Amino acid sequence: MSSPKTPLDLTLDGGALTAQLVDFPSVSGDEQALADAVEAALRVYPHLTVDRYGNNVVARTDLGRSERVVLAGHIDTVPIADNLPSWVEGDLLYGCGTSDMKAGVAVQLRLAATLPEPNRDLTFVFYDCEEVEAGRNGLGHLAQAHPDWLAADFAVLMEPSGAVVEGGCQGTLRAQVRLGGVRAHAARSWLGDNAIHKAGEVLRRLSEYRPRLVEIDGLEYHEGLNAVRIDGGVAGNVIPDECVVTVNFRFAPDRDEAGAEKHVREVFDGFEVTVTDFAPGALPGLNQPAARAFLAATGGTARAKFGWTDVARFSALGVPAVNYGPGDPNMAHKRDEHCSLSAIAVTEERLRAWLTA
Repeated sequence: MSSPKTPLDLTLDGGALTAQLVDFPSVSGDEQALADAVEAALRVYPHLTVDRYGNNVVARTDLGRSERVVLAGHIDTVPIADNLPSWVEGDLLYGCGTSDMKAGVAVQLRLAATLPEPNRDLTFVFYDCEEVEAGRNGLGHLAQAHPDWLAADFAVLMEPSGAVVEGGCQGTLRAQVRLGGVRAHAARSWLGDNAIHKAGEVLRRLSEYRPRLVEIDGLEYHEGLNAVRIDGGVAGNVIPDECVVTVNFRFAPDRDEAGAEKHVREVFDGFEVTVTDFAPGALPGLNQPAARAFLAATGGTARAKFGWTDVARFSALGVPAVNYGPGDPNMAHKRDEHCSLSAIAVTEERLRAWLTA
């Protein structure tokens, strides 16, 4: 499906603008057309300074306010699953990226266009390649190349959260548990040592694993350690001499990299463990004044974020951040992905009230 030629219309209501964004296909790595449209739509507003780096667009007010807030969202989606163009059924807008996270991006664009004099200076960040490996993440590229563009006192990541503040995020670690054996002919299996059979002990430890529940700033994080892939086997008549079980550890943000790795190695003591990927979590930071004010303005309730998000990048930059967006996180990446139109309106209304009070 080719990208539409129609420019983005930021005068549309949030639901209609979300539909327009959804109908711009922007699978990770193919965001240029949408980035062009976002940039063009924002450049017409004289109260915004607009910069671009790759397919990442940043728009800022410069009113000399005492506080600066970042509103950030990624413009890419997972691969399309026969769910474009968008369609509406009752209060629900369906289509690839509706929940994760073009509804949030629509709210950002609406606020950028319609708040020429907010009570805080605002930075709107639209970035690419969030749904793929960390090395391609546009926010990460901006943090390296133009950290001054992201400088702020507080950040709101418009990730799907069901219009509820989700504090911090879990960290994630992937590791390979490697099992060795001796290759042999399957007809003479006693001459070999079956590496796949040894995976049974790894799986037993996983099935008996009891994850930790951790309370931080009144939010409960639920850890998890799971097998996500098994590789092994040579041929249908060969005893395999190697098997690799890949595990994913989702951990509470009170663990650092060394602590998370130590825990995984303890669980698989006696096996060869190689860490292949790591991304730190982020503490909720709800005790920060800006976060407390934001929480009060958006309903006064919060919950822990299950999953990794780019609040961790802001945390690394020393910027307190929360997740807050209209999408339903349980609908992300699904074939029947959808977002409530009323949630889009409520999210925009609450943010607008916070930024104009």
